Amino acid sequence: MALLGILRSMSKPSTGDEPRDTPLDGSDLDPDPIKQFAAWFEPRAASGIPEATAMTLATADKDGRPSARTVLLKEASEQGFAFFTNYDSPKARQLLENPSAALVFYWPESDRQVIVSGRVTKVVDEESDAYFRSRPRGSQLGAWASQQSQPIESREVLERRVAELDGQYAGRDVPRPSFWGGFRLVPETLEFWQGRESRLHDRFRYSRDGGRWVIERLAP
Repeated sequence: MALLGILRSMSKPSTGDEPRDTPLDGSDLDPDPIKQFAAWFEPRAASGIPEATAMTLATADKDGRPSARTVLLKEASEQGFAFFTNYDSPKARQLLENPSAALVFYWPESDRQVIVSGRVTKVVDEESDAYFRSRPRGSQLGAWASQQSQPIESREVLERRVAELDGQYAGRDVPRPSFWGGFRLVPETLEFWQGRESRLHDRFRYSRDGGRWVIERLAP
C-alpha cells in the first residue's frame, strides 16, 4: 500500500478530543520573546507532564550535513537556551564546527510549537561546574563512564565502569569531567505556532533588529 493510503487508513473522524482551536493574535504576545516563551512553557513544566523540558536540537556539520536529536532544556533566559552534553559527542563536534543550530519544542496537549534558531557558544566553566554539582550522583558517574555515541561491546562494560568510578570517588564529590559541559543557543529568531482548525494555524516570528525584536505574522 502506498504511504498516502496507509495514512488515510489510519485517520479517524473527529471525536472532539483533538487539541483545542485556540486563537493566537499579535496583541496576545509579549514584546519580549523570552517572556512569551516563559508564558507558554512554565504552566506546562508545572503540570507534571513527563520530560516537559524535552526539545529537538538540530545541528549541521561543516559540510552542511544535518542531524537532530532530543535533549533537555536546562535554562531559558535573556542570555539564551542552555543544555549540557559530552563535548566529544557528535552534536558537540558539529556545534564547534558550525555554531548555528535550531531548537524545536512541540507540545501536543496544547497544539503549540516553538522554534528557536541562532548561534551557539559554550557556557563558562563555572556554569557547567554548578550544574554538574546539582545532578544526581548516578548521572555524574554516568558522564564519566560513557564515551557518548561511541561503539560499546555490551551494557555490562558500561555498568562495570560506573561501579569502578563509584568506588574511586567513594566518600567524596564527583568532579565534572573536562569533556562535559554546557552550550547556550543565543536566539536570532523565535517562532510561536498555535494549531488551528483546517490547518489555518497562527504563526508569529520574532526577529532581531539591532537592539529590538520585530514581530511578524506568518502564513500557515
